[in-house]
Amino acid sequence: MLRTTLAGLRLHKARLTTTALAIALGVMFVTGTLVFSGTLKEAFSAQVMGAADRFAAIARVDSEQADPEQPPAMLPEKTLQEVRDLDEVADAGAVLSGDAPLLDKNGRAVGGVPTAGLGLEGETRYTAEEGALPSAADEVALATTSADATGYRIGDRVRVLDAEGAEHEFTVSGLVNFGTDMELAYRGAVVFQADTARELTGAEGYSEIDATAAAGATDEAVADAVAAAAGSAAEVETGTAMGERLAEDAGTQATTFATALMMFALVSVFVAGIVIYNTFAILLAQRQREMALLRCVGAGRGQVFRGVLLEALVIGLVSSALGVAAGIGLGWAGIHFGSQALGAGSSAATLVVGALPVAAGMAVGLVMTLTSVLAPAVQAMRVPPLAALRTSATAQGMERGIGWKRISIGVLFFLGSAALVAAALTAAPDPVSVVLAPDPVSLVLSVVAGLVAFVGVVVLSPLIVRAVVAAVSPLMKRVGVPSMLAADNSRRSPKRAATAMIALTVGATLITGYAVVNASLGKTMDRMLDEQFPVDYQIGAPIEDADAGVPRQVADELRGSPAIGFVMEQRQARVPTGDASGDLPVSTYIGGALGEDVTDELVAGDLADIAPGKVAVSEGYAGGRSVGDKLPVATDEGERDYEIAAVTADMGTLWGLTMVPADFEDAFPEVKGAYTIGVRGADGASAAEVRDAVYDSVADDPLLRVDSTAEMRSQFDDMLELAFIAIAAMLGLAILIAVFGIANTMALSVLERTRESAMLRALGLTRGQLRRMLSTEAVLLCLIGAGVGIGLGVLFGWAAASAILPNMVFGVPLGQIAVFVAVAVVAGLLASVLPGRRAAGTSISGALASE
Repeated sequence: MLRTTLAGLRLHKARLTTTALAIALGVMFVTGTLVFSGTLKEAFSAQVMGAADRFAAIARVDSEQADPEQPPAMLPEKTLQEVRDLDEVADAGAVLSGDAPLLDKNGRAVGGVPTAGLGLEGETRYTAEEGALPSAADEVALATTSADATGYRIGDRVRVLDAEGAEHEFTVSGLVNFGTDMELAYRGAVVFQADTARELTGAEGYSEIDATAAAGATDEAVADAVAAAAGSAAEVETGTAMGERLAEDAGTQATTFATALMMFALVSVFVAGIVIYNTFAILLAQRQREMALLRCVGAGRGQVFRGVLLEALVIGLVSSALGVAAGIGLGWAGIHFGSQALGAGSSAATLVVGALPVAAGMAVGLVMTLTSVLAPAVQAMRVPPLAALRTSATAQGMERGIGWKRISIGVLFFLGSAALVAAALTAAPDPVSVVLAPDPVSLVLSVVAGLVAFVGVVVLSPLIVRAVVAAVSPLMKRVGVPSMLAADNSRRSPKRAATAMIALTVGATLITGYAVVNASLGKTMDRMLDEQFPVDYQIGAPIEDADAGVPRQVADELRGSPAIGFVMEQRQARVPTGDASGDLPVSTYIGGALGEDVTDELVAGDLADIAPGKVAVSEGYAGGRSVGDKLPVATDEGERDYEIAAVTADMGTLWGLTMVPADFEDAFPEVKGAYTIGVRGADGASAAEVRDAVYDSVADDPLLRVDSTAEMRSQFDDMLELAFIAIAAMLGLAILIAVFGIANTMALSVLERTRESAMLRALGLTRGQLRRMLSTEAVLLCLIGAGVGIGLGVLFGWAAASAILPNMVFGVPLGQIAVFVAVAVVAGLLASVLPGRRAAGTSISGALASE
């Protein structure tokens, strides 16, 4: 039986090539993901370990003991010398920390919070990834994130503000990668010499001291000695311990990224499994006579079953080995081209290929192959010996009808999916938590509903194929004979056609679903911007200086500009509530009308009713009160009661308490600056004129934040577009495997219908018409698969988007869906090229005489 199986593999190797390729691609994605994530983790770990374990002990400010309302107390400057004087210490370096706002090329401060200013004294764990650390007072090194945000490079001149707001110019000497330090990665950093940092930031003391061990001293002894010298204000650990902790954090980041990649890899594996099942189902059905002959010469059912599994095992082993090799190459490419973008440092990171990627790749390939072949193998062993007397090689197992049992099961799955969608949409998420994170129950229900519906599609897919083909058959008859024959072929074997299209349906469902979620998020963000930012520009104070606000002269200058048609000041105070809800933000709007220029979702009341003595309050701060009730507020002039005129939704534009300007000025006379200023251009003013007027008004204060609504929309759209491109690229492999599956189905179908094709040729069908028939059949399958996938994707994309944002604006990306349809047509044409060429090149007389 072994020799028979191997001989069968040699005989049918051409028919199994596409199947082997599908297995290899799925394994490649899995192996490549594991190699990439393992190498990335090692690169992160080496980066942070190399920076930390060069030192015996590292002392840092103990953030847990610091008052969260106050800046952390620094280590006294004398501590550095005390550490250097320790017998256990050979030398020590220190880091000063403060604020050093970096200005971009337009003269504005970078980011919403000031850039960190670091001063390095002696040798520390921070080193330059490119260039060098500053060696002169007029040099600085920038964090790689700051350089990316501003476009500055080594050798450029940059401007930095000191503690008094004065500008200083420096030359960039190098770039520092702060790796997994999320605070510095977010804020960005400018690295100075210690004396320069002390002068600019006004920092007193050190945030970190790094000590190296003297000869004969252990790291633990150095850490104990440094801890005694630094006192309780310091948190001291060995460099190795700190490196391991940072490496663990880095590993968590790499693992999270790898998990996301692995989800897409599993989609590709699932699609490859469908292709394998379809190929063996057709191939074994075509080989019924062969299986029956084996039974006639003495082979038992078990031997036939084991023979089929042996075929699958050999194909799985060879294909998985090729996939593992390709996956290692894919991992190398990912590290070479992607490590810089992910913050892993140099793209020359050493490739790490452990036992796990190889073993996992081989295991996934073998398990996927053997599992997918089980059902066809069981069908093959049930072939009776009498089947050897049949003269037809038709895959009769694929031609059976569609019973009511299948229809009933499919309908039950769809009803279950509909019930899950209804449950997801009727779940009542908390509005505040939805803003911070998607509602997990609704989201999980939506995903499960999609999976259940997909099972229903798999069950009913033959019926779907037959119904669609029956609907388009009259039109295809009018197009010509090749189209009519293509429709007839699909209708004649709906199970085979359905199995071939299901793989494409998976990819189309996922990519369409994500496109719908993407479009819905974009439209929802547009609505939120229209509601919360009904202006062209918004000016705000730096986050850490928000209480001081935007100087009043900025609003005055804007009102005097002919390019500006609307200026609205939002002034804000915060008052204690005395309970767990925290401080109550109290706002007023000067220059704008509530309900017109400023709107929000209402729970009760009307914004137009806000007047002296009457306020609007968000639901969370209302404390169960409603319209007409009194709300006590602790103002600067004592506690006062205000009547509630409207209750707004939490986390909206009017979050907190909103009152008219007269009440606000009376209650909080000390608040002079604006929390934010909203600006709209005058009628007839160009966008450039409006922009110039806005930036001229804040030219004297580079720390003021200027947000453009158009730029915010553009940035969010770019982010969504990049995310979609990345996900589409990863799902593209699954779609490619699906196309291979359709090509394989077409090729096997051509082999099965060799005599039939020759008969058509003998009756007058030309080679070109035969190729068009096969192309039309493949395109029809792709369009049905894509159409079903698009329909499911739109439905469950809507359900998922509704779970993520209860108030979402539904969006259907018609342009992207049109592209999906076009891709399906092209995929069908490509899938039919080789089968069509083979069919058209077959000799008529030879084919007719072959059976």
